Amino acid sequence: MAENIRLTCTACGQANRFPAERLAEGPKCAVCGESLVSGRVAEIDPVIHEKATATDDLPILIDYWAPWCGPCRMMAPEFAKAAQALEGQVRFAKINTQDFPQIGQKLGIRGIPLLILWHKGREIARLPGARPAADIEAFVRSHAPAKV
Repeated sequence: MAENIRLTCTACGQANRFPAERLAEGPKCAVCGESLVSGRVAEIDPVIHEKATATDDLPILIDYWAPWCGPCRMMAPEFAKAAQALEGQVRFAKINTQDFPQIGQKLGIRGIPLLILWHKGREIARLPGARPAADIEAFVRSHAPAKV
């Protein structure tokens, strides 16, 4: 029997399940039709954050940021480059800690930007500070549980 992969749609929050061999085909959400593995950075809210970090079978790297943070804005294009480079292996998202301060409080975030790698309900590793794409990719490759 083929292994199924679970992914939360970062656009609508719907839980999706599909055969692992379809991952390379760019599966789409069954409800809203958005790509589940796009190579782009998704903006998420606390509800989607909770779902994606708790159950997804593909690792997700989340950027905790705020619009007033200069280093956060400076790192955004680098984060997007890393998302493109690791498309299909790790999903990338960001959450605004100014709009959703409860996330920062819940996770004990003391400084931003902060990247946290999640997989199947577990926090895998943290990377603080603004980083170039190459550093972000190296961080993911060294910590992601799946082959990256």
